[in-house]
Amino acid sequence: MRNLANLVGTWRLISFEEVRTDGEVMQPYGRDPVGLLTYTDDGHMSVQIMRRHRRQLPELPYEELNADDVKDAVAGFTGFSGTYSVDCDNRIVVHHVECHLLPGSVGKDLKRSYEVDGDRLVLKPSPGRSVVWERIK
Repeated sequence: MRNLANLVGTWRLISFEEVRTDGEVMQPYGRDPVGLLTYTDDGHMSVQIMRRHRRQLPELPYEELNADDVKDAVAGFTGFSGTYSVDCDNRIVVHHVECHLLPGSVGKDLKRSYEVDGDRLVLKPSPGRSVVWERIK
C-alpha cells in the first residue's frame, strides 16, 4: 500500500447514503449533511460528519446533561483521525484510526473502496453505503 496523491487535499461532504437490502435509501445524517475530509501528503487524515440541523443541547455543563441528550448529539455526528494508506490496484483506502468519537473504534483499520473522478471522491465503507465528497479548491 502507498499514499495516493489525488486523494491529498480537503473534501466537502456532498451526500451520505445507505441502500438497504429492501432497496430503501437511508440518509443517516439527513438530506443535507455537513462534513470535511482531509488527506495530507504525509499520510495523515481527519474526517468529521454531522447532521446539519441537530437539536441544541440544554445550556448545562456537560456532566449535568442527561444520557438521552448526549445520545442524541452523538447520533448526529461522527469524527475520527489517524493515518491512511492506499492500495491503488484495488482502489482501497485504509484509515488507521488513532482518535475516534467512539472509543471502540480506536486502533481499527477502516477500509473503504474509492473512486476519484476529477474533483469528486466516492468512498464506499460497505457495499450499500456511499459517501460522496467534492474537493475544496
